[in-house]
Amino acid sequence: MNALAESRRDFATLIVTCPDQPGLVSLITALIARNGGNIVSLDQYTTDPEGGDFFQRVVFHREGLSAARPAIEEDLAATLGPHGISWRLVEGSELKRMAILASKSDHCLLDLLWRHQRGELPVTIPLVISNHTDLAEDVRRFGIPYFHVPSQGPDKSAAEARIRELLDGNVDLVVLARYMQILSEDFIEDVGVPIINIHHSFLPAFIGAGPYRKAKERGVKLIGATAHYVTKDLDEGPIIEQDVTRVTHTMTAADMQAKGAYVEREVLSRAVRLHTEDRVIRHGNQTIVFT
Repeated sequence: MNALAESRRDFATLIVTCPDQPGLVSLITALIARNGGNIVSLDQYTTDPEGGDFFQRVVFHREGLSAARPAIEEDLAATLGPHGISWRLVEGSELKRMAILASKSDHCLLDLLWRHQRGELPVTIPLVISNHTDLAEDVRRFGIPYFHVPSQGPDKSAAEARIRELLDGNVDLVVLARYMQILSEDFIEDVGVPIINIHHSFLPAFIGAGPYRKAKERGVKLIGATAHYVTKDLDEGPIIEQDVTRVTHTMTAADMQAKGAYVEREVLSRAVRLHTEDRVIRHGNQTIVFT
């Protein structure tokens, strides 16, 4: 167990979703208490106290958590099930396995690798996959395997099959760190884990190549980035995180792109942290984010 996982030993996160109803907080906190847990943080939200949906994230400490987990889960099932409550219990020491897909741009990829190396992201990174070889040496300096999977022409099926083979059973999350390929609906469904993407926040304006050039020509004053979950609808998945920064008429399109790259890597790293700390609950095409 690495140092980050060790520091999170005996901590658990309980995620709860259900129709809102009286007594939920008391029911859940009492369950944690009788199982020897000490609550260290609790966040909750309801869409409407009259017939809305209820969401809760509870972090608690319990000495000897791994040994006690089966009994806690049995109690959760017996207590919460009759109330129509969906729940998920995650041990803090179980770091999520995150694969990264990238192309030629390095800013988002290297930022994630650097933060991982510093222990800022509760993940392991078993591999990086790219459709180019440009970033191979940069990635290997971090001691992480790098796989080149070419993807050319309109038929991406062979490339996607190889990527699925590399990911299968090895990852809990895929991050597209400026991976400049459109994933097929079949791939998104078959990969079986959440996929997070990052892009500039102009969409649906300035679609296609050269968005910063188009933004410069239009005279925009704000640029930014959006991180979201990938769905079959291109760039329309539930948004996890966004940010913006101001630009002026004095900046060239290249200046704007450089500033945009800074925002992109900040937004993507925050989105990854939020997801891997189980702070994001998907609700239709929206997200509940407990920061």
